[in-house]
Amino acid sequence: MITLSGPALSKVNRQDPLYLTLADAHPRVAKKDANTWGPAAAKEAAVRLNWVDLDESSRQLLPILDAAAAKFRDYENLVLCGMGGSSLAPEVIARTYGKKVFILDSTDPNYLAHALTGTPEKLLVIVSSKSGSTIETASQRAFFEDHLRKAKLDPTAHMLFVTDPDSPLDKDVRSKGFTVINADPMVGGRFSALTAFGLTPATLMGVDASILLDQAGDARSQLMSDPSVVLDVSYLLLTQNQQYLGFTDLGSNFPGLSDWIEQLIAESTGKDEKGRLPIATENFSQAEGGGAFSIAFTPGAHLSISAELGEHFLFWEWATALMGAALNVDPFNQPNVTEAKEATSAVLVEWNNKLPQLTAVSVDEQIEIFGDGNTLTAALKNLIATTDSDGYIAVMAYLDRRDDAAVAELRSILSEKSGRPVTFGWGPRFLHSTGQFHKGGQQNGSFLQITGATSQDFEVPGRGFTFGTLLMAQAVGDYRALGARKYPLLRLNLLERSAGIAQLINAAKAL
Repeated sequence: MITLSGPALSKVNRQDPLYLTLADAHPRVAKKDANTWGPAAAKEAAVRLNWVDLDESSRQLLPILDAAAAKFRDYENLVLCGMGGSSLAPEVIARTYGKKVFILDSTDPNYLAHALTGTPEKLLVIVSSKSGSTIETASQRAFFEDHLRKAKLDPTAHMLFVTDPDSPLDKDVRSKGFTVINADPMVGGRFSALTAFGLTPATLMGVDASILLDQAGDARSQLMSDPSVVLDVSYLLLTQNQQYLGFTDLGSNFPGLSDWIEQLIAESTGKDEKGRLPIATENFSQAEGGGAFSIAFTPGAHLSISAELGEHFLFWEWATALMGAALNVDPFNQPNVTEAKEATSAVLVEWNNKLPQLTAVSVDEQIEIFGDGNTLTAALKNLIATTDSDGYIAVMAYLDRRDDAAVAELRSILSEKSGRPVTFGWGPRFLHSTGQFHKGGQQNGSFLQITGATSQDFEVPGRGFTFGTLLMAQAVGDYRALGARKYPLLRLNLLERSAGIAQLINAAKAL
């Protein structure tokens, strides 16, 4: 049962024309009406609406998933290679149920090294990609096939693929004898939590997928009998702040849910220079940082939503679809994510697949400064000073989100120092999330990009470049895409990561 609480509920006006627009869109979403988002979005929507009733249609997967779990039951080290919707939902599921899985959603070689702990004989790799063309996942696939062969193991016995039927990846891996589980092709990546992309890793890590589907079914029944719960929330998300939504998992049973919602809303609504920017924060007070409208999953925020995990999945997808209808944007496309991919490819071609020497404007101890400022303190002050009075700061860390986790503290520090909302994203993961909003949403962001020297590197088999080169190409490509829009922009490169992070945190605190 989904229940709402919080002081913001008193602000709901069910006679407001905006509320009536949401109420009109709701039954159309339930009927999978592709015209709900206007004629321009209809073609895309027509092949992206099967998330509406996955609580029923995904049940056909259950015996297939049970068979896969039996086939691979003797493996102890589970690695999931995927980006965006292919990794964020499985991570929420794993953390909610306390299951062990390594989510490889990065090209940072330092982070990749964590996936190699344990013996190859006990390794099971899930590769999740709708088409197989995502450069991060394609590189990871090539790496693990090579890794297993070097260990004198058969990759087909240690790798499982989740992809759309008849995709290039599907055809390729089936022809080579790999185990494949097909997802519903009429569901977009960020709406895919209850498809094979979410349920396959859930089952293999020991979570009963049918429970998630039961919960989603309960949510759909509730939305059909009393839509006010999703209409009220969608209305508040649109009216209580014109851009910023602060989320926190604090006190809830669902660590990581805010990160999943962040991608869902940012990538779905952040286009045509409008949208809502969700910010995953540490606690209730931080969720209100910069004047954001705060949302939580336990009481304590402006708005709190209580539900089971499967209910949350369907509920937030539904609310996001309704928000798209009210904003008159296509919630199912992601034009600027493609831009980031193309920028990366262009940089790799320019570099001839070899990372060149990149010369900084200045150097302050362990940090190279690419931007305005001769010292680290001056550079940070300049970035804050050039942030719009109604704008936000995005921290983008192309680092190891396990060993370099301390850098995430920068989000709350900069928010307090600037008085503005501040997002934090791990690169390149955020390129499949808030990266769409950065370029397609309101044009008022300031951007702090953090890169760092790597202590090790790995070749991407058959591609002619290393993971370290790919990571930096993704950072530089996105830097250029943001720079072309004349945004305030600063890149800091850590010559030694641990010392550089400590220096950066101390400098930010002293502002």
